[in-house]
Amino acid sequence: MTEIVDDAADESFLLEEDGHTAELVYHVHGDRLTLIHTEVPGELGGRGIGGRLVQAALDRARRDGLTIVPKCPFARSWLEKHPHAADGITIDW
Repeated sequence: MTEIVDDAADESFLLEEDGHTAELVYHVHGDRLTLIHTEVPGELGGRGIGGRLVQAALDRARRDGLTIVPKCPFARSWLEKHPHAADGITIDW
């Protein structure tokens, strides 16, 4: 399984597979990790990659004590469908 990279300089989680890049763009301000936009190329669709990107954001929030702010419609929907994934993390809906 391809590893997700947290590119902190460009504020995005990236996953490269089969010559395509999926990303979750975010912004950190203080103790808030705002999820802005998830983009998964059609060639990578149906593999659960979008959810893996959101999970990477949750892992970072858990590790760094950040509050998740899901502005991205995909991330918001994914979090609503998988509330257990955010156990121990504050979410500012």
